[in-house]
Amino acid sequence: MPTVLLSAPYMIPYVERFRPVFEHYGLEVIVPEVHERMSEEELLAYAGQFDGALCGDDRYTLRVLQACLPRLKVISKWGTGIDSIDKVSANQLGIQVRNTPNAFTLPVSDSVLGYILAFARRQPWMDRAVKAGVWEKLPGRSLSECTLGVIGVGNIGKAVMRRARAFGMKLLGNDIIPMPPEFIAEFGVEMTSLPDLLSRADFVSVNCDLNPTSFHIINAETLAMMKPGAVLINTARGPLVDEKALVEALQQGRIAGAALDVFEVEPLPAESPLRGMDQVMLAAHNTNSSPAAWERVHWNTIRNLLDGLGMDVNGLSIFQG
Repeated sequence: MPTVLLSAPYMIPYVERFRPVFEHYGLEVIVPEVHERMSEEELLAYAGQFDGALCGDDRYTLRVLQACLPRLKVISKWGTGIDSIDKVSANQLGIQVRNTPNAFTLPVSDSVLGYILAFARRQPWMDRAVKAGVWEKLPGRSLSECTLGVIGVGNIGKAVMRRARAFGMKLLGNDIIPMPPEFIAEFGVEMTSLPDLLSRADFVSVNCDLNPTSFHIINAETLAMMKPGAVLINTARGPLVDEKALVEALQQGRIAGAALDVFEVEPLPAESPLRGMDQVMLAAHNTNSSPAAWERVHWNTIRNLLDGLGMDVNGLSIFQG
């Protein structure tokens, strides 16, 4: 009987709901205890015991992949990002890696706009002041007065720009891939170098993939290029930002603020200085929050698993309702 390791945190609470699917396809399911993601050592404890994986941001390193042979046939990632999986090694070892592209474009891009509006219009700070008994007028800005710089103009980056354009923001983009001319023309996007974008943008949204070339793309050097009144927004991957350098820039007032949904270490350590900063908005890796999007990803992740195991997915629709 094929066995599946189910470690995707968003699926584990609903495992009983999906149990009939697994039984129908004759799958044995192992559900480990997961705190955010499984480490290399935690995965190694199950090596050789499963043929397929339904995973979150688990650390499928070369060492883990080799230890899981010859049984492991497919890793089905819940969501889009696969930076926690050594895909090159997986391909060389004959292990399929599947995901759901464009899974959370809408909720993530909505979240970026929410952060921009919060900082521009100052609602969280005004609410806090009035509730504390302080009647104070805080200066805000119209988005039509602001410039947005987007680093990584993929599906989410484009969606962020479309939303920002509706508010009249000037748009700057930076990407290693050329943009379609029709997109640039329709939304008035100016593609430019990273230093130029950072020096001109009032809001900088990081929306690129995490890979060796983008690791710490926001660091002490690039933070120094930003305007003193600028706000950094990261809803992509924590290691895109050198957190120590960001903390120093915020403490020294070299940038005005930051909105962070992702971190270099998750959950964010209790001792992180970010927790005590008034000019920072934090969230627990939650910009993908959307029941409708989660539902689509649940079923596509299962479909990818079954297909990777060579099973007929045509009957899967009878379980969806």
